[in-house]
Amino acid sequence: MRIDLPGFGSYPLSEPATWPVVDRPATSRIVYAAAHVVADPLGDNTPGSPAAVDWEATLRFRRHLWSLGLRVADAMDTAQRNMGLDWAATRELIRRSAAEARAYGDPATLVSCGAGTDHAPEAGTLDAITAAYAEQIETVQSAGAGVIVMASRQLAKAASGPQDYHQVYGKLFGVAERPVILHWLGEMFDPQLAGYWGSRDVAAATESFLELIHANASMVDGVKVSLLDEQHEIGLRAALPEGVKLYTGDDFNYPSLIKSGSHALLGIFDAIAPAAAAALQALDAAEAGDEQAAARYDEILAPTVPLSRKIFETPTYNYKTGIVFLAWLNGHQDAFAMVNGAQSARSLLHLSEVFRLADQAGLLADQELAVRRMKALLAVNGL
Repeated sequence: MRIDLPGFGSYPLSEPATWPVVDRPATSRIVYAAAHVVADPLGDNTPGSPAAVDWEATLRFRRHLWSLGLRVADAMDTAQRNMGLDWAATRELIRRSAAEARAYGDPATLVSCGAGTDHAPEAGTLDAITAAYAEQIETVQSAGAGVIVMASRQLAKAASGPQDYHQVYGKLFGVAERPVILHWLGEMFDPQLAGYWGSRDVAAATESFLELIHANASMVDGVKVSLLDEQHEIGLRAALPEGVKLYTGDDFNYPSLIKSGSHALLGIFDAIAPAAAAALQALDAAEAGDEQAAARYDEILAPTVPLSRKIFETPTYNYKTGIVFLAWLNGHQDAFAMVNGAQSARSLLHLSEVFRLADQAGLLADQELAVRRMKALLAVNGL
């Protein structure tokens, strides 16, 4: 089978991949796939409009992730928080996702949701920011999901130094009913978060971050770090208190980081879920003494890295477009549409390369469907 791809000419598709059936979670690592939302293709999702969500398709995709043994990280940046998913839609997503998880087990285990301050853009004092955070934490907890404390644009703007972060987060630990995941999202994902934890110097910010965690270790399940810096993550992981997990958010270096001991909370796992699930089963076998399983882990994930690096290339915050594009190619949704009109955030050449790399990684579930949809996209663009 061939397809004419812009930039690549007549491209021959690879042999279809068959992924093993995975019917249980991995035991060697705790792994979350950060999940996207599916836009209603008939809704008004023009930039600035309230998000119109296709709830059935959105929940169906979460069932897909759970069926592969992955946990779901919901209402986070992959779901277009701060990039089109307004608070009304976010609150409904949290409620529906946690309710859906009950069919699979404990929602507090299977789904963790982002709590931030994005519903209160006017919050300019530390007390107002703390109150905004507390409202969202209570929304997540009342739904029955786990809590991920997201980085706050409002706090990044208002804080004068590390002590302000410690004051706000210290109060939030008192609101939380159980240990939370802290999220350090780098400025490549959101430029408005530059200088988070009180300094633009990463070493100084890390010192502040670790001071906060060590002072509140009993209320920190783990930290999700998205700085795209492998060596920094390894050093941070070693410096965490015993029992506090490092959930890698490094969509460039995840195979080696997971293999060396990090857990994971990754946007790319939305797009590569079947491969990720198979690789994690191989890692379980490797850590149980299967000498060949480690090589299988590497062989499965190695071709996904060029795909991930393409999807997350600069400007990194537009990675959601590639994630949704692959979900559409693979039949998880009926239209290549996104809230806030974000399907237009990447070029046709970029999407053509994503198509090619997904094929080479064995991640086009139905090649005929993917080719048909890719041809339709090309035709709409006059090709």
